[in-house]
Amino acid sequence: MADLLNPELRNLRSQLDEIVKDLHRMTSDIGNEPLAQTVGELRNRINEPFMFVVVGEVKAGKSSFVNALLGHEVCKVAPDPCTDTIQQILYAENEEEIQINPYLKKLYVPADILREIAIVDTPGTNTISDHHQEITESFVPASDLIVFVFEAKNPYRQSAWDFLNFIKDEWRKKVIFVLQQKDLMEPEDLVINERGVFDTAKKKGVNNAKVFSVSAKMELKGNSEESGYPVLRDYIGDNITGGKAPVLKLENNIDTSLTIGDRINDGLRKREEQLISDKEFRKDVDQTLGSQVEKSNYRVDVLTENILGAYDRVTGEIGDELDQGLSFFSLFRKAFVSIFSKKDSPKGWIDDLKYRLEHELKDQLTEKLNAGVNDLTDSVSRMVSMIDLKIKSNKTVLNNSDEIFSHIANKRNNVMDELRETFNKFMNRSENFEDNEVLPSDENFSPNIATGSGLAVIGVVLAAVAHGSVFDITGGILTTVGVLFAGITVGIKRRKVLSAYWEEIEKGRNKLQSEVDDRLKLYVSNIKDKVITNFQEFDLMLEKEEQQVRKISVEHHKIVTRLKGMKETVAKEIEVMTK
Repeated sequence: MADLLNPELRNLRSQLDEIVKDLHRMTSDIGNEPLAQTVGELRNRINEPFMFVVVGEVKAGKSSFVNALLGHEVCKVAPDPCTDTIQQILYAENEEEIQINPYLKKLYVPADILREIAIVDTPGTNTISDHHQEITESFVPASDLIVFVFEAKNPYRQSAWDFLNFIKDEWRKKVIFVLQQKDLMEPEDLVINERGVFDTAKKKGVNNAKVFSVSAKMELKGNSEESGYPVLRDYIGDNITGGKAPVLKLENNIDTSLTIGDRINDGLRKREEQLISDKEFRKDVDQTLGSQVEKSNYRVDVLTENILGAYDRVTGEIGDELDQGLSFFSLFRKAFVSIFSKKDSPKGWIDDLKYRLEHELKDQLTEKLNAGVNDLTDSVSRMVSMIDLKIKSNKTVLNNSDEIFSHIANKRNNVMDELRETFNKFMNRSENFEDNEVLPSDENFSPNIATGSGLAVIGVVLAAVAHGSVFDITGGILTTVGVLFAGITVGIKRRKVLSAYWEEIEKGRNKLQSEVDDRLKLYVSNIKDKVITNFQEFDLMLEKEEQQVRKISVEHHKIVTRLKGMKETVAKEIEVMTK
């Protein structure tokens, strides 16, 4: 059966190697170096034998267990409690030792069982250093079976069970449990400890745990019937060796690759959720700005309407008085009275109308402006403050502790921190709320501009501009009328003078409307644009993130689909072998 499967097995291994190569490239592109190293190790070990990784605390009897299992003395090169070397034990016709690095060596031993399996002997889980942790964990993803060796007298040491948590939670590896040194236990006490290991394993998610009690000492002395090793070897023969190991290893490698795919998928889901949340946040910002601009523009409309209403009342009253004053009898009376008083002359009367027009407009429009500008200031202030609040309360889904995409979370958090800081500075710089092209400020008002808060300056700037607009509008309305009035006689030019007055009044009205309505709405729009400018880096991040998430999702789906297809094929091969 094994010979028949070999060509197919080689083909399947080649296919898996290509898939894992693509998986390795994807993890590198993701930027997660530890995961990329793990996948690289997995690919390097695809063609290695079925691998047992032996773990347990110091003095649990791991090395003796390995010696007895191999039927070959390797204790002379096995780690004692003081050594810090991980040993990978492989088959060879002649014994050989190769030091890979200060923390890892390979031992080649002529033991028959090693023709189908390899064994990794690790330091005690209670003495694992950073280097041990790194190297041991690099073997775990590529392992096919984890063998937990406990001291039969005390199988409840915490460090070994903590390591089981890592294996089960992170890699979902198959495990068996071995109680070593059973010769030091009374049979009834051994049964109790076997049950204790079984129950503890179940609590940690290992259902129907396989627990073997052995004595390496008995086995090495030739007392195999009492040593417990025959039962363990039967389990290995029934479930692993005998031609099954290569296919089972292939299945394990596929499962490990799928586990890595699941972990990437979990991180990718959070990353996609964060992207959706950030896009909704950004959309909310734009909608809020649009809504607040509409409200501010409504304030401008109300302000414009009130100002124009006051303007129409004052200019209408002056216009009516001008109309009546230009009658024949009024002019005759003014001309006669002027003989005795220049003040009551037609020219004096025109000057008085001009003075009253300017000052009454100033008083009336200033009153309306003050009330309206305060409302507009509140509206613009509310717009900016609402955006500030949304920035501060933006939702974080992808955390810095994320296993796969923590570096992406860090980059995003840095962008958000910068956005918060930049926007806070934006709010507190008064020049950001000035617009000299749209609203050139009056020099008389400039010294009063506050520096503590950018929003506080809006009312001052708008009031200065509005006052300047009033002066510009009223400065020449009746000057033209006065010129036309020079030399007037018997009211024959009355209609021309009135026409000129109302023409100037209309010009002034249009200019006032433009100054107040068009300019203030443009000002509000410019403030909105300035707010949006703060989001440039955030928007760039969103654009790149959307492209990257889409690319990773497509690659991930292709790889997982290929792995699942391979898993179905290998499952059929295993089914054939077990018949």
